[in-house]
Amino acid sequence: MPQDNSEPPKRPGRPTMREVALLAGVAPKTVSRVVNGVSTVDPALAARVRAAAERLGYRPNLTASSLRRGDGRTASVGMLVEDAANPYSSALIRTVENVARQRGVLLLIGSLDEDPARERALAHTLIDRRVDGLVIVPSGRDQSYLISEQNAGTALVFVDREPKLLDADAVVSDNRASAITAVDHLLAGGHRRIAYLGDLASISTAAQRYDGYTHALELAQLPVDEALVRQGLVTEQAAIDATREVLALPDPPTALFTSQNVVTIGCSRALRELGLQDRVAMVGFDDFPLADMLRPGISVIAQDVEGIGRIAAETLFRRLDGDQSPPATTVLPTRLITRGSGEIRRGEPSGD
Repeated sequence: MPQDNSEPPKRPGRPTMREVALLAGVAPKTVSRVVNGVSTVDPALAARVRAAAERLGYRPNLTASSLRRGDGRTASVGMLVEDAANPYSSALIRTVENVARQRGVLLLIGSLDEDPARERALAHTLIDRRVDGLVIVPSGRDQSYLISEQNAGTALVFVDREPKLLDADAVVSDNRASAITAVDHLLAGGHRRIAYLGDLASISTAAQRYDGYTHALELAQLPVDEALVRQGLVTEQAAIDATREVLALPDPPTALFTSQNVVTIGCSRALRELGLQDRVAMVGFDDFPLADMLRPGISVIAQDVEGIGRIAAETLFRRLDGDQSPPATTVLPTRLITRGSGEIRRGEPSGD
């Protein structure tokens, strides 16, 4: 068939495969084979098709292609995190995105705001869009709503927290042991009144970190003073207010253990407003940008966020590739980064 170099008449909407075929002078089936990467297409014909597609600005309909393929794959996966703006969440997202991009897979993202109803709604929205799998930081205590989707072939991997009432892969940090490390570090500085400022107690990671805090005090034969405990701090302002409250007590703490990066940032602001950043020690859970630029620098328990994201993504794609082994939970260690705030000894100002 001779090639038709004339422009097809313009019409509203995106160019179609039929229009590419008309411009290239080939059958629509040939265009389909080129678009889907079939290697047996004559190189000259393939070049004509690609040139016509570029000239028209044609983009293949991946959803339609997935319906034609038999396996129903859409080359897309979803990821649901607590808050995409949070430094921890954004680092997770970027790592999973990098792995997905290497496989030519699109990542769709949603923020849950610690709302179980929102978790279910967004998960079902992504499933309705036929994503091949989901990576989820669960906010609710019941993920059994995903059992039917898991049985239908949707790959599921949970990060940061294990799923409840659902047997699925998970990648988490050792929260309890890490909290013990943080409190032990403050105890080694001579501190005996150590406040705990944490996230919602209903969140499993927050509960594990609080458990580590109480266990470290118990091992040091120190009582847990409930006056030094503040939980349910979900905003930076709430953390600022809580820090002011505990430091205004008749017998205030000399050190703080803050169990989440937003809480740590709020506590750091409060200490600076009160002029106590060089006298009250602090170790935070989760690193955050510029923590090393403050004076004193913020000592933190740092999670291996890149490791968590990478293993979660690799696990998801391994399942999509057919791995039928039993679900497993991977627990990654953390590390203590000492920058100054956690090294302030009781009764001694920081040397910075």
